[in-house]
Parts: sequence; structure tokens; C-alpha cells
Amino acid sequence: MNSEMSKKAQVEEMFDSISGKYDFLNRFLSLGIDQGWRKKAIKAISTIDPKNILDVATGTADLAIAASKGTNPEKVIGVDISEGMMKHGRVKIKQKGLHNLITLERGDSEKLPFEDNSFDAVTVGFGVRNFEHLELGLQEIYRVTRSGGKIAILEFSKPRIFPIKQLYNFYFKTILPTWGRLISGSQKAYTYLPESVQAFPDGKEFTDILEKIGFTKTESQPLTFGICSLYTAIK
Repeated sequence: MNSEMSKKAQVEEMFDSISGKYDFLNRFLSLGIDQGWRKKAIKAISTIDPKNILDVATGTADLAIAASKGTNPEKVIGVDISEGMMKHGRVKIKQKGLHNLITLERGDSEKLPFEDNSFDAVTVGFGVRNFEHLELGLQEIYRVTRSGGKIAILEFSKPRIFPIKQLYNFYFKTILPTWGRLISGSQKAYTYLPESVQAFPDGKEFTDILEKIGFTKTESQPLTFGICSLYTAIK
């Protein structure tokens, strides 16, 4: 990607450029499986009956909306650096009559505009690999989560079982970028996706980072043959 821009600026520009097609591409390229993954993440945080929920890197607010339905919160706040993505999220929220429950705000994951211990639960759906400084973003999530609060993070991972690994790599590196480019018009967005997944420290590497930051009871649950992982932890 363009080395003259920071990763954060490139991510913001990239998601702004594909925001209009993002939801369609999510459903199309994942065959709708992504919706089931989100339900599992929300079920994980529902065990503590959270009243105040923060969704980091909320995008078009799919996970924030799922949280409003899968738990019984008093307030859900979504933050993202892409105004383009949140613009579409706000339309969805209004259409679903959830505008009094869900608020979307522009915010940087590495400098969250909230006080310490503000939220019972924090979620991230396919956004942590986009953090410019992974540990800094996770430290911010730790800071704003109350003691005893729970986090649930969904992120793509790397399957390791034959033949899923081989099929996944072919799809991710060949088919997905081609269809993504044709539908969204963005060459770099769907080239960046497989590259960012390959670079991400998944599985135990990621839970080790969470524990280093201070989270406890960390768990990594592979989903759909390891294509995606659900990470949970307690502060």
C-alpha cells in the first residue's frame, strides 16, 4: 500500500471508498456465514448481561445492531474512523428503529474518547487487524472496559487443516480479490484483506497478547474450520 500514508489513513480511505458496497460484499463473499459468526460473539458477551456496550471499528454497525438484539443493553456505542462506513450504518440503525439505543461516533481505536471503566462489554468485528498499533488499540479496549467486563473479538484466521487450508488460500488470494474488485471498484481493498489476515497473529499468539495487556480467562474459538476465530476475555 502507499507507504507515504500511515496505515490508519490508508484504512480510512479504503473503507470510505467501498462503504456503499461493503454490506453486499460481506454477504456475497462469505455466503452469509458472517452473520452467524456475529451471533456467536454476541452470545458470548450476553453471559454478563451487559448494559453499556462499545463496538470498536463498528463499520456499518452490523455487530452493534446484533448486540442490541442479542442482549438487553441500555446503550450501544459504535466507533470507527470511517465516516463513509458509519453513514450507511446510521441509515440501517434508523430503518430498524434503533436510533435511540445505538449511537455511532467517529473515534480512533488507539485513542478512544471514553473514560476508564465505561463499558460492561466491548466487541470488535473484523477490525483489530486494521489497528495501526495492535497492542495500543487493545490497551485502549482494556482501559475502557470495567473490571469484570467482557470482550468479544471476531477476526479472520488461517485454517491449518488439509484441504481447508489449501481451498481457503486459493479463494482468499484469487477469487475474493477478483470479485471484490469487480463489485466494489477497489483494487487495493480486496488485495489488502488476505495480506492483512496473513500478517495477523491469530490463535494463541493473539490470546498471549491479550494476557500480556492484562485480560484473563482468554479463549480462542475457531469457527467454520478455522476461517474465523472468536476471542473472548475478561478484565
